[in-house]
Amino acid sequence: MSGNSEDDTTKEKNPPPLDEDDIALLKTYGLGPYSVQIKKVETDIKAIAKKVNTICGVKQSDFGLAPPSQWDLVSDKQMMQEEPPLQVAKVTKIINPESHRPKYVINVRQIAKFVVGLSEKASPTDIDEGMRVGVERSNRYRIQMPLPPRIDPKVVVMTVEEKPDVTYGDVGGSREQIEKLREVVEMPLLQPEKFVKLGIEPPKGVLCYGPPGTGKTLLARAVANRTDACFIRVVGSELIQKYVGEGARLVRELFHMAKTKKACIIFFDEIDAIGGTRFGDGASGDHEVQRTMLELVNQLDGFDSCGNIKVLMATNRPDTLDPALLRPGRLDRKVEFSLPDLEGRTQIFKIHTREMNCEKDIRYELLARLCPNSTGADIRSVCTEAGMFAIRARRKTVTEKDFLQAVDKVIKENQKFNATPKYMVYN
Repeated sequence: MSGNSEDDTTKEKNPPPLDEDDIALLKTYGLGPYSVQIKKVETDIKAIAKKVNTICGVKQSDFGLAPPSQWDLVSDKQMMQEEPPLQVAKVTKIINPESHRPKYVINVRQIAKFVVGLSEKASPTDIDEGMRVGVERSNRYRIQMPLPPRIDPKVVVMTVEEKPDVTYGDVGGSREQIEKLREVVEMPLLQPEKFVKLGIEPPKGVLCYGPPGTGKTLLARAVANRTDACFIRVVGSELIQKYVGEGARLVRELFHMAKTKKACIIFFDEIDAIGGTRFGDGASGDHEVQRTMLELVNQLDGFDSCGNIKVLMATNRPDTLDPALLRPGRLDRKVEFSLPDLEGRTQIFKIHTREMNCEKDIRYELLARLCPNSTGADIRSVCTEAGMFAIRARRKTVTEKDFLQAVDKVIKENQKFNATPKYMVYN
């Protein structure tokens, strides 16, 4: 044991021999012999790691990016801040589009028109006529990048992203109206070859009119569920703006966005808000509403083709609409949603009671006979009130007596609030 300890101490006292570089390091830093060896190993590790990071930075990325350890975010941020801002211009014409270096006529708003080329950042395949582009003023107005079309955010949010859960089976008492609507909307989109063979153009628009509560908006929701086309819902009052020309601009951008889609359906609800008959006198606000309606008329049947754009409109005051909006070629079909007959009312009762916990053998035809001149909204209110009677009695099922009490309350007591007689006078 003593011999081994003596050998260890001699090893510590007699370290391995040093070369000239090691001796120089010793003199420079005043370090021991083992510290010099460790320093050399650390230097070798750093050199090898640098080579590995350089090689990995090229192989692991298609763009040859350096590893994160070599990123200099401060200098990159400073360089981005030093880049000059771009100006927005519009490409009006392409000169020699088939050549590999075409020229472009751009219009910079409030400045002038220029004939410019492309920068190295842009490709000729990305630039089309009528497109908005970003140009750099300090670089001879060369096109730096294409820009997306300018569409108002108010128009973008009108698009229905999620399909409604309403189907044609949920619209009762409107079998004839559903068939007419499917002929105009679905058939041209799904079977366009039939119209091509006959040499006719499919109808562009449909006006749905009738008393309130007869299912006009409900059927539009069913159309949105049925078709795979882009569905845009617009309420007429949304197009009424404060400043001159704003409403017309929204209509113009609405149809421009619709033309970018493969197929599109635009549904104007309560169209009488902007489609009223024109008159000579009136306030400036009335004239702005008329300008909005005229832009809508122009988009329906102007110089530009509508393509695969179908227009649906709904109103309960068809007598107030302007004749220019209703003429054939703009709104080709007028579909009336009249009051449902006995069979239709019975079907509506069955639709609204499908999800209800009702007793068996309820005579829906009897209930339909007790609700003459009632709309689908009235019948839905009867079903809801019948459920309220069951809740008040602390029962889990709805009986026929509850429906009879609901008919007596809703139909008879709410006659003075019913809008159907007023519509019959207008009609």
